[in-house]
Amino acid sequence: MEAACEKAGRDPASVRLVAVSKTFGPDAVAAVAAAGIDVFGENRVQEAAQKIPLAPGRLHWHLVGHLQSNKAKLAVRLFDTIHSIDSLKLLKLVDAQCAEAGRRMTVFLEVNVSGEPSKFGLAPEQAPPVLEAIASCHHAEVQGLMTVPPFTPDPADAAPHFRRLRELRDHWQDAFQLALPELSMGMSHDLDVAIAEGATWVRVGSALFGERE
Repeated sequence: MEAACEKAGRDPASVRLVAVSKTFGPDAVAAVAAAGIDVFGENRVQEAAQKIPLAPGRLHWHLVGHLQSNKAKLAVRLFDTIHSIDSLKLLKLVDAQCAEAGRRMTVFLEVNVSGEPSKFGLAPEQAPPVLEAIASCHHAEVQGLMTVPPFTPDPADAAPHFRRLRELRDHWQDAFQLALPELSMGMSHDLDVAIAEGATWVRVGSALFGERE
């Protein structure tokens, strides 16, 4: 990450790491935490509910996978940040659940910039009503955008998708008078490319934990 920031002319402190621990147990989380990492990501709410109570208590947890509406209440109580808000309904639900829990949390809107049918996320043209609703949310604080590009063997192929997310962010900030400082994009395979295109969070699993079975 530091090397990618240096190459891109960015301050290394401007990019943060989410260690994606899905399928790995609390012992693996504790080992990675002992190396100095304190932000961990999970894809599934139910897996996180079993793992988090057994992991070191000083960690911060991010939901980086798809959030089903019926898991929103539990997600709000488990996680500090949600990267995958993909509808107006879900944003309002998470905001209401945060209010009920008496807490505020950071969330990102997931945008499917590639249009890949197998991916979750808002199509860019679906985003404006969600962006307009941000002002009425007082507990779920939208701080940025997230995307998952199509996987290809060459990480450079992801660059146009990351660039498109950054361009959409810049446009929407101006059009809706919003502050959207965060861009969650890039994983083990393509984090260098994501950092070059402006990522502020990278979601890294296999490079830290090893390959999943």
